[in-house]
Amino acid sequence: MKRIVWLVVLTSQFVAAQKLKKADKVIVTNLQTHIGFLADDKLEGRRTGSAGEKLAYEYISGEFGKTGLTPKGDNGTFIQAFEVNEGKQINPSSHLIINGFDLDVEKEYFPFIFSPNASLEAAPSMALRESGTVWFWDLKDKLEENKTNPHFDLTDAIKIKVNDVATKGATGLIIYNTSSIADDLKFEPKAKSELVKIPVLYVTQNIKKKYLYDETATIDIKLKVDIGDKKRMGHNIVGYIDNGAATTVILGAHYDHLGYGEDHNSLYTGTTPQIHNGADDNASGTAALLELSKLLKASKFKNNNYLFVSFSGEELGLFGSKYFTEHPAIDLSNANYMINMDMVGRLNDSTHGLTIGGYGTSPVWGQLLTEKDKFFTIKFDSSGTGPSDHTSFYRKDIPVLFFFTGVHSDYHKPSDDADKINYTGELQVVKYVYNIIDAANKKGKLAFTKTREAAATGKNSFKVSLGIMPDYTFSGGGVRVDGVSEGKMAQKIGIKAGDIIVQLGDIKFSDVQSYMGALGKFNKGDATKVKVKRGNEELLFDIVF
Repeated sequence: MKRIVWLVVLTSQFVAAQKLKKADKVIVTNLQTHIGFLADDKLEGRRTGSAGEKLAYEYISGEFGKTGLTPKGDNGTFIQAFEVNEGKQINPSSHLIINGFDLDVEKEYFPFIFSPNASLEAAPSMALRESGTVWFWDLKDKLEENKTNPHFDLTDAIKIKVNDVATKGATGLIIYNTSSIADDLKFEPKAKSELVKIPVLYVTQNIKKKYLYDETATIDIKLKVDIGDKKRMGHNIVGYIDNGAATTVILGAHYDHLGYGEDHNSLYTGTTPQIHNGADDNASGTAALLELSKLLKASKFKNNNYLFVSFSGEELGLFGSKYFTEHPAIDLSNANYMINMDMVGRLNDSTHGLTIGGYGTSPVWGQLLTEKDKFFTIKFDSSGTGPSDHTSFYRKDIPVLFFFTGVHSDYHKPSDDADKINYTGELQVVKYVYNIIDAANKKGKLAFTKTREAAATGKNSFKVSLGIMPDYTFSGGGVRVDGVSEGKMAQKIGIKAGDIIVQLGDIKFSDVQSYMGALGKFNKGDATKVKVKRGNEELLFDIVF
C-alpha cells in the first residue's frame, strides 16, 4: 500500500472453525510458503525494477503456470513490462575539466537540472566578463543580502542570473559559494523546469580554492553537460482463466515493496539502510491472490472469466495498475468488477477488523455485503478510490472492492516480516473473498456507480482542495488530472481528466510535490486563478476556495 495510510476496518460471512479442515490447512501452508519466499531477505524488498522484483515475478508467474492459468502478458508470457520514469540523470559523458583536471561529478561539481545539454571549450579569466566565453558567479553577496528574506528562492535567482548573463554574451556560467551560508544546492533529478539559455554548473568551495583561486589568471575550461532521462522497468504478472463467458472478474494485488527505502517512501528513521521485506505490504495480498487463483481454477464458477494481475510500481504511485488499465489484457468494457487485496495479513485476533473499500461502486455490493458477520468486524468505505491499485480500475468505471486488515506499527518499516503474519486470519480473508465471488456470480454484469473521493490521511493535510486525483505517473511539467471528484471545485469550474494544471495564482509548479506545496499556501475563502493546459489550449479559471 503506497505512501498514504487508510485507517478503516471491514467484514465476512463464515465462522472460523476451532480446528482447520484439511483443505484449509493446505491453504495456510501455501500462504506461509508464498509470503516466506516473497518476504525473504534475498529479494531485498522487491523494489520495482530490481533483481529482487525479478525473483518475485518469476516465482509468481511460476505459481500461475502450475495452477494452469493462461499467460496474458507480453508475447505469450505472464509478464507485462512497463516503464517507470524516475526523472533525469547526469549521463557518463558529462564532464568538467579545469586546467586539465577532470572533476568528479556530484562530488566536486554538478550541472543544474535546468541546464541545456551542450559542449564547449573556453579560456576565460574570472575577472573579465567577455562576450563569447564562460562567466563565473559567486553566490556570496546574493545569499547574504537575502539571509533574512523568507520569500527568497535561490534557484529562481540562479535562473534569472543565467539568462541575464546569456543576453550579455556568456556562453556558460560556473557558480560557486564562498560565503558561510549554506546554499543546499544539488542535482535534483525529479525537479521539472524549463531550460535556461546556456549551460550552468556548480563547483564546490574546495574546487574554488584549488583551481579558481587566482581571479586574474586565464583558466582552461572544457565542459560537457549531458542530462538524460532516468528510467527503469517494472513488471506486472497476468494470468487468465477462460470460461468462455461474456464478462471477466479481475483480481489483483501488488507485489512490489520499498527495497532499502531508496525511493524515500519508508517510515524507517534509522541511518543504516535496511531491507524492507513487506510481508504484509503486500506479500500477504499476493499470496491471497495465488490461493484464490487455485480455488477459482478448481471451482464450478463459470459465469465469468477470471483475470489475475500481480502489480508492480504500486509503491511509486500505482504505476503498474495504471499501465495495465491503459494496456489491458482484455477488453475492459467486458470487465465485471475488480477485487484488490492490499495488506490482508495482519488480522487482529481480538477485534477481527476487516475494511472493505469500494462498497458504493455498485448497488450490488449492498445486496451481498453486510456489517453483521459471524467472524469479522466489518467496516465499509463507499469510495472507489484510495491509496492502492483498485483506484486505477475505478477510474475506468469498473466496480471495485478493496480488502485491508488494518494499519500497524510495522507499516513501511524494515520490521514488516513474515513471522508477524496472522496466517489463519488471512485464510479467513481468502475464504471471504471467494464467497463474495460465488454470491456475485449469480448477479450478472454489475452496474457501476460513482462515489466520493476517499479522504486522504497522513502527513499532508490542506485547508483547501481542488478536488482532483493527480496522475503520479505523469513525467511532463505540471500536474495531469487523472480524475475529478463529484461535486468538488474542479468539476464545478470545468476541469477535466487529462487537463494539466500548471499554476495556482502566482505560483507555478512542475510536479505533484510542488503542486501540494502551492495548495498549502491557500485558505478557505481565498480567491485566485487556476491555469490549465488542455491540448494546445491554455485555460484560466477563477475560483474561490
